Amino acid sequence: MTSSLRLRAGLVSIVLLAAFLGVWHLATRSTGATTTMSPEYAKLMGLTATQGKSAMPGPLDVGAKLWEHLRRPFYDNGPNDKGLGIQLGYSIARVGLGYLLAVLVAIPLGFLIGMSPLLSKALDPFIQVLKPISPLAWMPLALYTIKDSSISAIFVIFICSIWPMLLNTVFGVASVRKEWINVARTLEVGTVRRAFTVILPAAAPTILTGMRISIGIAWLVIVAAEMLVGGTGIGYFVWNEWNNLSITNVIIAILLIGIIGMLLDQILARFTRLVTFPE
Repeated sequence: MTSSLRLRAGLVSIVLLAAFLGVWHLATRSTGATTTMSPEYAKLMGLTATQGKSAMPGPLDVGAKLWEHLRRPFYDNGPNDKGLGIQLGYSIARVGLGYLLAVLVAIPLGFLIGMSPLLSKALDPFIQVLKPISPLAWMPLALYTIKDSSISAIFVIFICSIWPMLLNTVFGVASVRKEWINVARTLEVGTVRRAFTVILPAAAPTILTGMRISIGIAWLVIVAAEMLVGGTGIGYFVWNEWNNLSITNVIIAILLIGIIGMLLDQILARFTRLVTFPE
């Protein structure tokens, strides 16, 4: 039954993709209306006006350009001309470092807050004030104090990743059944051992859900952060290609951002399924 549903869902996805590509191709193909104009003016206006061609690239143009990028993903022709593999590598490295720092802070702190009602009430006002602040609002302060654009981007990823993980860890730890904790106390299990053998396994699905939300937000934010700081990264690539009016490369970057984001989400989803158990 499940395999049949997956097969039908896959077929529907293929049909929807084919329909989307078909509509895209028809919407961007040449209209055939060619305007007669002087050579100088035609050179200025480009193919859009002189050949009746749509300014928006079609799926075949994007596919050809994507293949060109995939053949040379790591070329480096200077500061403003690097392969997509290099740009994605910088972005993934920044997200990985900021995310790892957030894990190291959020999960232990969430454990402490979740196990201590006193800490929970004392830190709640600070969390409620800091949580709604946009990560990008920290960027000017980070650039001023850190004085390094790349590390500032990592700091912004750290800030945007920490809240979903912290709050989910607090909720997961505080929601562990009191019966399980009381049984552990009855058996004279120490606080540290109780945290690792009772609370952590019970709260793990909720913690992983927070980590999954955080990685999605981090990948969203890195694009905007790299547009601001410039230099390297897929966000900078998008902004640079927009300045070059290369819509084809912008579409390719958007596609790759989506694919990488999906892969990161699926990795965390896989870990979440591994620690989820039926009660």
